[in-house]
Amino acid sequence: MYTFTNIKTKLPSILIEILNSLQECEAKPILVGGCIRDFFLKIDSKDFDIEIFNVEKLEDIQDILSKYGNVKLVGKSFGVLTLSVDGFDFDFALAREEKKIASGHKGFEVITNKNMSFSQASLRRDFTINSIGYDFFEDKILDPHNGLQDLKNKVLRYVNKNTFSEDALRVYRAVQFCARFNLKLEDNTFDLCKKLADTNEFKTLPKERVFEELKKLFLKSIKPSIGLNLLKDLGILKYFDELEKLIGCIQDKEYHPEGDVWIHTLMCIDELARILDKSDITDEYRKLYLFYSILCHDLGKPFCTQEINGRITSHKHEALGVEPTKQFLSKITNEKKFIEKIIPLVKNHLAPFQLYLANSSLKAVKRLSLKVNIEDLCYVCLADCLGRDIKDKEKCPKAIDWLLTKAKELNIQNSALKPLVQGRDLINIGFEPSKEFKEILDFAMDLQIDENLTKEEILVTIKNKYD
Repeated sequence: MYTFTNIKTKLPSILIEILNSLQECEAKPILVGGCIRDFFLKIDSKDFDIEIFNVEKLEDIQDILSKYGNVKLVGKSFGVLTLSVDGFDFDFALAREEKKIASGHKGFEVITNKNMSFSQASLRRDFTINSIGYDFFEDKILDPHNGLQDLKNKVLRYVNKNTFSEDALRVYRAVQFCARFNLKLEDNTFDLCKKLADTNEFKTLPKERVFEELKKLFLKSIKPSIGLNLLKDLGILKYFDELEKLIGCIQDKEYHPEGDVWIHTLMCIDELARILDKSDITDEYRKLYLFYSILCHDLGKPFCTQEINGRITSHKHEALGVEPTKQFLSKITNEKKFIEKIIPLVKNHLAPFQLYLANSSLKAVKRLSLKVNIEDLCYVCLADCLGRDIKDKEKCPKAIDWLLTKAKELNIQNSALKPLVQGRDLINIGFEPSKEFKEILDFAMDLQIDENLTKEEILVTIKNKYD
C-alpha cells in the first residue's frame, strides 16, 4: 500500500461530497481504474469509477446518489449506476467477480460480495495499471498487482491470464493503451493477445466495440502509429486486408524515401495527430473522420503500383482507393454518413497540390467545393505531404495556404458553392418537374462557374436553350 495525500486535492468537490454521503450508510467506496491511473500520469479526468464495498444491493446507495442528480442503471447483468453532475461522469458498481458462462461480451455471470477484498475484486481488471485503487477515507493507494511499478516502467501487463482471456476486446484495449501512453506490451501479455487474436470470439467481436477502441487510439494518442504497428505485430491486420496490402507496397524513392506505403501511412497519421492538436478543431466526430481519411488515402496504391522505366508510379490510386476504403470501413462501422464523409477526401486527396502546381483559377476551386469539404481536404493533404522523409517540406503548407486563401475568398472552405438557380426557380419560369431538371441545373451551375453569370442571366439562357 502507498500513501498519497495529494490525490484528495485533485478530486472534484462534488465527488468528495458524494463519498462522504456514501460513508454515512456504511458503504466503503474505492476509486479505481482510469481516474487513478490518469492521476499518476498527470492527466485531468472527467470520468470516475467508484467500486462500492460493504453494500449488498445497488438500491442501498441509489437513494443517496439521487440527491445529486439523475441516476441511471446501465447494464442489467453488470449493474452499474451512472451519475453526471457538474461536468463529471461517475460510475458506481458493487464489488464483484465475473465468470464467463457464454460467448460474447454479455456472457458473464456477475457475483457480488459485500465482504470481498479489493485485491479479490481487482482480479477482473484487464491491466495492472487499471487495477490501482484509492481509499479516500484511509488516504491509501491500493495496488495489489504492482500497477504503479508498471506505470513507472511504461509496461502494459495483464492482471490475470484467465480472466483477461475472457474478453477478446482486451486485445484492442491493449493496442490503444500502448499508443495513448507510449507503453510496451509485456512479453507474456503480447503472446496472450496474439493468441486471442486468432480465436473465434475475436473474429466475431461486434464492430461497434472495435470502433470505440480504435476511436480512443486515434483521438487520445500523440502517436497513433504505435497502436497501428501493434495491430500489425499481433497479426490483426489479416482481418483488414485493405491495410495489410500497404505493407511492402513500394513507392518512388524521390517522393517517398521513407519506405513502403504502410510506413508512409503511419507517418501521415502521426502528422495529422500533431496538426489537429495545434488546430482549433474540437469536434471529435470531425477529427475521427479525418484520421480515417488519412488512414485510407492510399488504399488504392496496391492495385496500380508498377515500375515504368525505372520509376515507381501509382497512377489513379486516389480513385482506385474508393472501393477498398468502403470495404475496410464497412468492417468497423455501419454508419453510412461517416463513410460518406471519408470517400471524397480519399478520392480528391491529391487535388490541393494539383491545383496549386497548375496555379488554377477560381473556377477550379469552385468545382472542387462541389466534390469535397475544402478545409477538411487541406488537413488530409497537409498530413499526406508532411508524412514522408522529403527535404523540401516547406512546400506543403504553401500549397495548402494557397488553396485555403482562394476558398475563403469565396466563402466555400467549409461548404459547397451555393447554386444560384434551383428547381423552384425553373418551375417559376414555367418548366414542369421532370428527369431533365438535373441536366438543366447542371447546365445552370456551369454557367454560374464558367461564365460568372447572374441568376437572372442564367435563367434567360436556360429559357432560350430548353424552352
